[in-house]
Amino acid sequence: MSGLRVVFCGTQAGAASARRGAYYAGPGNKFWKTLFETGLIPEPLGPADFQELPRYGIGFTDVAKWTSGPDTALLRQHFDIVGFQAKIHRHAPAIVAFNGKRAAQAALGEERGLKLAYGLQPSLLAGSRVFILPSTSGAASGYWSIEPWRELAALVKETSSRR
Repeated sequence: MSGLRVVFCGTQAGAASARRGAYYAGPGNKFWKTLFETGLIPEPLGPADFQELPRYGIGFTDVAKWTSGPDTALLRQHFDIVGFQAKIHRHAPAIVAFNGKRAAQAALGEERGLKLAYGLQPSLLAGSRVFILPSTSGAASGYWSIEPWRELAALVKETSSRR
């Protein structure tokens, strides 16, 4: 699906998301509330509505598509970076937004302890702008801030008006 404004990329489906077959379905996950609060979507939606998001120019993927559970259980071999990059190249979203630094580290090849900052990154990924966000997972609530999400929403709006 081309014409996507933003593709959100996580690490892998959490246990609740895998059970429900829906993105960001864990009870403590702030993803859906944050999409609405920041204006990325015009109406409140929830995990069961994830297939509606392409009509708002939003897509989803993960860097580890064949596993599920907590990120702490992920091993390097669980990541399918080649497949992830091929999807981004094929769908050519304006922005790839990583929901958490772990996914960004894996996809960008920054596993060696390099400190990534939240926000817009200086380099492109398959022609798409790259944005790193604090994870919406309840397990990462100690790192939570909505401000980078508001910055992303402003960038998406700005990018959409130029396309």
